[in-house]
Amino acid sequence: MDAAVLALLIMLSAYFSATETAFSGVNKIRLKSMAADGNRKAARALKLTENFDKLLTTVLVGNNVVNILASSIATVVFTSHFGEAGVTVATLVMTVLLLIFSEITPKSMAKEAPERFAMASAPVIGVLQTVLTPVNWLFTVWKKMIAKLFQVKDGGAITDDELMTIVDEAQNEGGIGENQGELIRSAIEFSDLEVVHILTPRVNILAAEISTPPKKFASLFKNNHYSRIPVYKGTIDNIVGILHERDFYEKMYFDKEIDIASMLISVEYIPKNTKISELLRIFQHARCHMAVVVDEFGGTVGIITMEDILEELVGEIWDENDEIIREIERCEDGGYIVAGIASLSKVFEVMEIEEDEETQAVTISGWLTERMGKIPQVGEGIEFGGFRISVSEATPKRVMYVKIIRINDGSLPTQQARI
Repeated sequence: MDAAVLALLIMLSAYFSATETAFSGVNKIRLKSMAADGNRKAARALKLTENFDKLLTTVLVGNNVVNILASSIATVVFTSHFGEAGVTVATLVMTVLLLIFSEITPKSMAKEAPERFAMASAPVIGVLQTVLTPVNWLFTVWKKMIAKLFQVKDGGAITDDELMTIVDEAQNEGGIGENQGELIRSAIEFSDLEVVHILTPRVNILAAEISTPPKKFASLFKNNHYSRIPVYKGTIDNIVGILHERDFYEKMYFDKEIDIASMLISVEYIPKNTKISELLRIFQHARCHMAVVVDEFGGTVGIITMEDILEELVGEIWDENDEIIREIERCEDGGYIVAGIASLSKVFEVMEIEEDEETQAVTISGWLTERMGKIPQVGEGIEFGGFRISVSEATPKRVMYVKIIRINDGSLPTQQARI
């Protein structure tokens, strides 16, 4: 009889240990998905996780009660057989039994399938929570007192860095693919990115003066394959509107006289520190696809389009008329050729170069110019973070391409850039 009671108590101890491990490592997202599909067991287990402190208190109280009972009964049994030595024998035997059958084995099994164990144990734990309501209340009060005494603060919401780590782990474990992981990472970074990091700079803008003849506009549309052209009056710092290719050819087809000013779409002006998530809302509200980025003096810094925003999420979008330009190209000698207009943060991330916390530059050419204090020419460069970064192509006004190579062995990481 005593052996049967001990076996039952050890089984209960194993149950509580497995339950504790299961609910500690359960995937709430997976439970939510199963519950949404109509799985009642998953819904019951998910409800228990909503108040984890109460759940943990119930499990620990149950586990400690059965362990103490098992040890007490074992002590009585072994003392009756071995006299005073029974206490030592009971301690040794129960330590081994509880360690193997009530701790290591059940916790190892629960760790392998936490959702299954959590759903299986949820009904019993739910009943025990109700029975132990007074005990749970006392421990809740005690926890609040301890937290107040030691000024324990809540860990707070999950951070972007923690989300990135979760995505990396899911990708490494095969839960998601490389493309899915890249898309999720881009979405996490999306809200914090400013338009200055992805705009088309002033020097690369294709724009036309408002007095430009219609035939010249037709030539610009035909030769450059753009659907929209910014139109300025006097200088490019005074962009007055956007000319849409559809409106231009429609007017050209039906009317003999063409007034460019009457066809212009109003332009949205935004500061360069605007978040692209906010710009997306501006585009939706204004029903437009292009905005002009201006500095504090009202001068044109560049333009940004809806396509630029989408490319931050899914990578470069090329149509059949685009000339494919790779911002980062691998060389045969192990180095990389990088376009001067490439995003500095993206280049540093791909090359695994430590970030420069002091710079205000957003492109690799701007950063190199800033670090050298002049516009560098071909062959000139610097060493930074274990890399040699030098100019491979330039004009008197700007850096066109740079070459990056690791100093120690002449090679670079094999990480592929999403360009």
